[in-house]
Order: sequence, then structure tokens, then C-alpha cells
Amino acid sequence: MLRCKSCGVRQLALFTDLTDEDFKLVHQPVDEVRVAQGDVLYHADDRADCLFTLRSGLIKMTHYLIDGSQRVVRLVRPGGTLGLEALVAGQFAHNAEALQDSVLCRIPVSVVEKLDRESPRLHKQVLTRWHQTVMDADYWLTQMCTGSARERVARLCLFLAEDDEGLAACHLPGREDIGAMLGITTETASRVIADFRRQGLLTTHSRREFSMNIDSMRNLAGIEDCAA
Repeated sequence: MLRCKSCGVRQLALFTDLTDEDFKLVHQPVDEVRVAQGDVLYHADDRADCLFTLRSGLIKMTHYLIDGSQRVVRLVRPGGTLGLEALVAGQFAHNAEALQDSVLCRIPVSVVEKLDRESPRLHKQVLTRWHQTVMDADYWLTQMCTGSARERVARLCLFLAEDDEGLAACHLPGREDIGAMLGITTETASRVIADFRRQGLLTTHSRREFSMNIDSMRNLAGIEDCAA
């Protein structure tokens, strides 16, 4: 847990409010986990005896439909928590797959349960994380699954932007992933991205790295702020 006290994303993650005395209660390791782009961290219905906080990278949470297609239910960015259902259920609810090379902290459920019993600060953080997960799901449903294809892609670009003003960098997933995230076809995703490039809304730096004009993209998205 010494690494947790000095972690760069601690202020965003589950242990943000913990004190040195709280850390002394923990006797099990919080392990570092590295997941390469395209690899699966866990599958839906896998045994859940831990949860994770994301230190770097990007993770998609997916649900597979009866016909075998997938829907992305949310994206997790650095500082986010995955697998909170491990605290109340014995199985994970979704598939968690890395969209970028990612580094996570694996936290045993027993560690969280002990701190929850003995530290009111962690209990508050757990409730905060549950609330944030619900808010993220609501945001995804209302912003990424409604409106025209152009509006949805614009909102996704803003969500993934590394800055919130001026010319921002954006690492876009593959077109198939974009389609699964936004409820549009792969062909539509490709066409919209191509249109954005022709219109100068996106500037290509590599296969999936772009920069964009935040103000223009916000106008197209039809909302004031997509970086919630």
C-alpha cells in the first residue's frame, strides 16, 4: 500500500480520502496489473473477488447481446473504478477490455471490506464510486446513444479529448468499437470520421491519433460540455 500513498491518480481514485492510519489497516497487497491494448481484463460472469482502479489507459465495458453483437456500456478513464459489483455479487457484470495499453491497481474485496468496516472515509468513497458509475451510465445513455450519428461521434471525440479547450488531442478507438459504443454501423462511423477530416474538424497525426478544435466540435455535438 506504500505505492497507493504516492500514486499520481490517488486524488481521483478509490483511496483518495485515506489517511496513513487507514493504510496501516491493510495487510494484503494491492497489485499492479498491466493489460495490453486488445486484451481482456475480465469477462462477464467471471468470479469477482477484487475490483480495479485505472491508473493509465482506457478500458471499455461491454455487454454481449443474444445475436453475438456487443454494446459498449461505458468507457473508464484514469482514476475510474471497475468491478464495484464484486462487493455485492460473486461475478463481474460486464466484459472489461483495454482500448489502450493500460495500468490498473487490483484491490482484493477483503481489503475494501476491512477498510469499509474500520474507516468511514472509505465507506464514503465507495458510495461516491457507486454514484459515479450510475452517473456515467446515465451520461452514456443520454449523450452517446441519442441524436444523429455526427452528433454522437462528436460527443465521443470530446469525451476522449485530452484537453478541454483550444486544439485538443484525441485517441479514437477503431471504427467497429466506435459503432458498438454509439449504436451505429461500422460503415457509418467510418463515413462520419472521414467527413470530419475533410471538413477540418479532425486532423490526423497517426492511424488513431487526431487533434481537433474543441469549440467547433462542441457546436456540432449540440451540448456545452462532453467531458463529464
